[in-house]
Amino acid sequence: MSDTRDSSQGRFVSAQAVAERAGVSRSAVSRAFTPGASIAPATLARVHEAAAALGYQVNDLARGLLANRSRLVGLVTSDADSPFRAQMIAALSQALLERANVPVIISIGPTAEDVANASRQLLRYRAEATVFLSGSPPASLVELTRRNGQPLILVNRGETGLDSVHCDDRDGAQQAFEALCMAGASRFAVVNRANPSPCLAVRERSFAEIAAASGFEAKIVRAGLADYDGGQEAARQLLGSGPAPDAVFCVNDLMAFGALDHFRGVGLRVPADVSVIGFDDVPVAAWSSYRLTTLRQDPGRIARDVVSILDRRLADPDSPPISVDVPVRLVVRETVRARR
Repeated sequence: MSDTRDSSQGRFVSAQAVAERAGVSRSAVSRAFTPGASIAPATLARVHEAAAALGYQVNDLARGLLANRSRLVGLVTSDADSPFRAQMIAALSQALLERANVPVIISIGPTAEDVANASRQLLRYRAEATVFLSGSPPASLVELTRRNGQPLILVNRGETGLDSVHCDDRDGAQQAFEALCMAGASRFAVVNRANPSPCLAVRERSFAEIAAASGFEAKIVRAGLADYDGGQEAARQLLGSGPAPDAVFCVNDLMAFGALDHFRGVGLRVPADVSVIGFDDVPVAAWSSYRLTTLRQDPGRIARDVVSILDRRLADPDSPPISVDVPVRLVVRETVRARR
């Protein structure tokens, strides 16, 4: 335990200051703020009264470092401002705070070195775990964290051999294809980013395979990033090469929004001329301007599974990798034709 800042003097209130005000020893202050420690009730009351008067708070970071564990959990991510990523960060932060952890959000660039630098920083601060929302940790870094006893948990990544939580992308593609088939579609397309992440690649590949198994070819268009502009560019490409599709599966909602606006801008009616399905169910999907039919991932469920994995990993560091599949659910709105 260390200091709480004394704003009137520009410094932290020390445990020693609490001890002097309460008329007890420094060790008594330490015991007063240690659950289960032996301390006389009268002494405990004096210490808490002095601490309240001074505005003292226990320095959990210092305490954790002394115990070789800081209670910090790193959330390593790129594009933290994208809607679904922001939802995931919020849900994970809440779940970790309820577990008495301190979430630390580290926004990274696109390279493996960016990921490695972030992880090294978290090791230096004795972070209890690192959760990767994007980026793939290099094998050397995985080994380094294992030697230091720090769990790594991946969210919606395709790598094996590490603890992970990921939504059921293939089942989501299955649900999307079945909904479009029931709407009478016959000309299918998939919209994806130019360099898809592992989970986006699974959605694309799964939809194409499921369509092929039913005797249909799904045209795949990749353009830009997995954002609104990328969706617009993909829609332009779709309409500029061959017959227009009557059913489009977008690998996330942001690309679906861009595609929808482009289709409508050139006079196509949604869903009368073309049905569109997204993935994620971000809040904007329910807005009246979109009313997007989409696959819902549950950020709260994913966050709870991450915390569960963390508890299990800390309890048994040598157990095999833990992998959890989170189901997705089709949310029907107004961008898919009524069932035929």
